[in-house]
Amino acid sequence: MAWAKKLPLADEVIESGLVQDFDASLSGIGQELGAGAYSMSDVLALPIFKQEESSLPPENENKILPFQYVLCAATSPAVKLHDETLTYLNQGQSYEIRMLDNRKIGELPEINGKLVKSIFRVVFHDRRLQYTEHQQLEGWRWNRPGDRILDIDIPMSVGIIDPRANPTQLNTVEFLWDPTKRTSVFIQVHCISTEFTMRKHGGEKGVPFRVQIDTFKENENGEYTEHLHSASCQIKVFKPKGADRKQKTDREKMEKRTPHEKEKYQPSYETTILTECSPWPEITYVNNAPSPGFNSSHSSFSIGEGNGSPNHQPEPPPPIVDVSHASRAVFANLLPTSTPQEAQQWLHRNRFSTFSRLFTNFSGADLLKLTREDVIQICGPADGIRLFNALKGRMVRPRLTIYVCQESQQLRDLQQQKHEDGDATSSTFFVYHAIYLEELTALELTEKLAQLFSISSRQISQIYKQGPTGIHVLISDEMIQNFQDESCFVLDTMKAETNDSYHIILK
Repeated sequence: MAWAKKLPLADEVIESGLVQDFDASLSGIGQELGAGAYSMSDVLALPIFKQEESSLPPENENKILPFQYVLCAATSPAVKLHDETLTYLNQGQSYEIRMLDNRKIGELPEINGKLVKSIFRVVFHDRRLQYTEHQQLEGWRWNRPGDRILDIDIPMSVGIIDPRANPTQLNTVEFLWDPTKRTSVFIQVHCISTEFTMRKHGGEKGVPFRVQIDTFKENENGEYTEHLHSASCQIKVFKPKGADRKQKTDREKMEKRTPHEKEKYQPSYETTILTECSPWPEITYVNNAPSPGFNSSHSSFSIGEGNGSPNHQPEPPPPIVDVSHASRAVFANLLPTSTPQEAQQWLHRNRFSTFSRLFTNFSGADLLKLTREDVIQICGPADGIRLFNALKGRMVRPRLTIYVCQESQQLRDLQQQKHEDGDATSSTFFVYHAIYLEELTALELTEKLAQLFSISSRQISQIYKQGPTGIHVLISDEMIQNFQDESCFVLDTMKAETNDSYHIILK
C-alpha cells in the first residue's frame, strides 16, 4: 500500500524526466543537421532565422515594441499558418512604409525631442545567396549599370530628413526621422526575383528577398550607432503588373480549396507588418562605410562625390590655375590621345564617378568612339545623354555675343583723317575681341571686361554707353538685355575719381 501511495509521485518524476530528455533531443536536431555543412554560429546570425527568433519565446508574443513598420502592400493568401508572410511587389513601383512610434510613456526618454536614423536594406532571404551576396550584387551592377536596387521616392515621402543613397551600396538607403511626427517612406525596388535564379530559361521560380529596417539613436559623439530596433518582412518582386497577377492567381487557387484545406493557410491582410529581428550582421558599416556618416548638424548628402566603386578611389585633378572660362573649357575636353588614367580623371571632373569602373581600361579614343546609343545602353537614358554631350564637347550657345575693340591713339588719328578727307579708305584693320554673356547682367559684363584688360573687376568703377549727342548712359541689366546680338563697340577708358580705377565707355 505504501508503494501504491508513492506511485503518483514516481509517475510525475518519470514524466518530468522524459519531457526534459525529449526537449534536449529536439534541441540538438538542428545542430546535427547543420554541422556538416555550416558553422552554426554563422548560420544563426543570418537573417533567415530572424523570424524564428522572434516567434519562439512565448513570453515575447505580447511584447510591445518601441517602433512598428507597416508596408502598405497585401500579403499572399497562399502562405501556411506557421510560415512567415510573403508580400508581392511590382518592380519600380512606389510602396509606402509607415514608421510608427509605439513607445510607452517613459520608455526611451533619451530620444525625446531628438532624431533617430533608419537604414533600409533589400537583402536575400535564401541562405545560399546570403553567402554570395557581394558577388550577386556585383553581377547585378554590371548587368544594370547606373541603376540601383533600392531607392526612396522622396517627393511622395513624408517626415524624412537628409535621405542618403550611397552609390557603392545599391541595396541600401538611410535617413533621419522624428518618432513623434508622422513619417511615411515610399520605397522602390528595381531588381526582380528572377534575376538571381540559377537558370534563366523562362518560367523559373524567383528568389524571395527581405526588406529590413534597422533604427539607431545618437551616441555621446553625435553618431547614430546605438541600436534601437530592427524588423523585416519577406517579399518577392515581379515585373510591372506581375505582382497583381500573382496575387490574383494565389487568391483563385485558395478559392478552389476545400474549407478544411483553407484552415491550414493564413488569410491575406491588406498591409504587411514587419516582424522584429536581430540587427543586420554587417552593422559595422555604420561606422566605417564609404558613405559619409551622420552627425548632429544634419548636413546634406551630395550625390556623386567620387565613390564610384569600392575598389577605385578617384584621383585628385592636377592643380590648374583657374584664369578664365575659356581655359576651363579647353581643359575639360577629352582628347583622343588621352590615356586611360587621364580618361578616369576626366570622368571624375565631369561628375561621372559612378561609371568610372565601367570605363577603367577605356582611353580617350575608346570613349570618343562610342555612339549615342552605346552610351545610353551603358549608362541609362539620363546619364547617357549627359555623358554623350560631354564627350562630344557640345557647347551651349551663349545668350548674347558682343565684339569690342580697345580704342587707341592710332584709331583716333584714323577717325580724324576720315572726318577731314571724307570716305578715305585705309588698309589698317583693327582686332576685335568676342565677349560671351550668359546672365546678361552689368556685373557679368564688368567681370568679362576685367579679364580682357587683365585687371581686377574692382578696378572698373562704372561702365557707360555713349548715347545721342555724346551723352554717357550708365549700363544696367535691362540695357544689356536689349543689346542686339553680335553688336560691335569701341572701348574708351577714362580715369575715375578714386585711385587705380577706371570708367569704361562703349562707343
